[in-house]
Amino acid sequence: MKNVFLIKYGELAIKGKNRYMFENRLLDTVRKNLKSLGEFAVKKEQGRLIALPCEDNNVDIDLVIEKLQRIFGIIGVSYGTRKDELSMEAIEELAFYHMKNICSEQGFVTFKVKTTRADKRFPIKSMEVSAKIGEFILNKLGDKVKVDVRNPQVILTIEIRNGVYVYSTTSVGAGGMPYGTNGKATLLLSGGIDSPVAGWMIAKRGVEIDAVYFHSPPFTSERAKEKVIDLAKKLAVYTGSMRVHIVNFTEIQTTIQDRCPINQLTIIMRRIMMEIAQRIAAKNGSQALITGESIGQVASQTLHSLVVTNEAADRPVFRPLIGFDKIDIIKIAEQIDTFNTSILPYEDCCTIFVPKHPETKPKLEYIKKSELALTDLEEMIARSLESCEIVDV
Repeated sequence: MKNVFLIKYGELAIKGKNRYMFENRLLDTVRKNLKSLGEFAVKKEQGRLIALPCEDNNVDIDLVIEKLQRIFGIIGVSYGTRKDELSMEAIEELAFYHMKNICSEQGFVTFKVKTTRADKRFPIKSMEVSAKIGEFILNKLGDKVKVDVRNPQVILTIEIRNGVYVYSTTSVGAGGMPYGTNGKATLLLSGGIDSPVAGWMIAKRGVEIDAVYFHSPPFTSERAKEKVIDLAKKLAVYTGSMRVHIVNFTEIQTTIQDRCPINQLTIIMRRIMMEIAQRIAAKNGSQALITGESIGQVASQTLHSLVVTNEAADRPVFRPLIGFDKIDIIKIAEQIDTFNTSILPYEDCCTIFVPKHPETKPKLEYIKKSELALTDLEEMIARSLESCEIVDV
């Protein structure tokens, strides 16, 4: 009998001929993430990944499960026991061991048995295995257990694969696709609630992400920059690592304020941010940009404004929050542990220069005409890129 972590994945299983690529990436990620917690033998087995702690590895079960839950591509993690032997006797031994421990901890419990027979070489069908094991448990622990097929306290799960597995709980994973299997995109990361959530959502689909943050000292403080780096660290819990490009935006932002109509300030600023971000993206082999914009949330996110902003980009702009209400975004921010950092009172450059009456229905021809006043824009962009600070987290 061996203790085991049974790792379940979702849509990877329907990837056809390319499935092995996604499974191998997930396998590598699991091995990398568990390395700091001790020695594990991690392998693929019939639609599952199996993580077996080495015999001398006294693992922290909760910490292992927490690590695995944050890996994109994993939909569930179950901790249980395994025997290599494919027999009813082996199943009975594991089931009795498991239910006896549960009764010792919880006292009297109701239960049902659920069986999955992935290995069809095993001669007894799933329903029959469940019935036999249910009867066996009742005979062994009859004064401590009772069968309840509709609303049991314990679902004793049996999986028959290249061995027999028994467990009773499954912790929900992050889901999505293995990180790094679907290209690369660059996130415009501010200190707000939305952009970290947007980055997390795109990373969840297997896209590798790096980030660009626009810093405007002395109008934005060092604490604001530290806040963004802390948000990147929160995202790196899921991605493993992240590179943050910190762009000095002060000269450009003050020049826009001096030369352009004040009500157009935000939209012109966003267009130049897109231009700078896509140059960084091109240099780093990134195929798309990511923003945290949601239709109508602020003046720069009306449909008219988004159309004008998009014109400045030469590559796709992913806006995963486009139809979300703020309360929906906050729920995800709380779930991924970025919310409390995002609400720290250190303003970013997108909030400190907001005009009292911003343009909500900008017209592209008027915006471009106003941008002609920025005669030295190319030189300012070059200086910003040259002085760009890179932080790896």
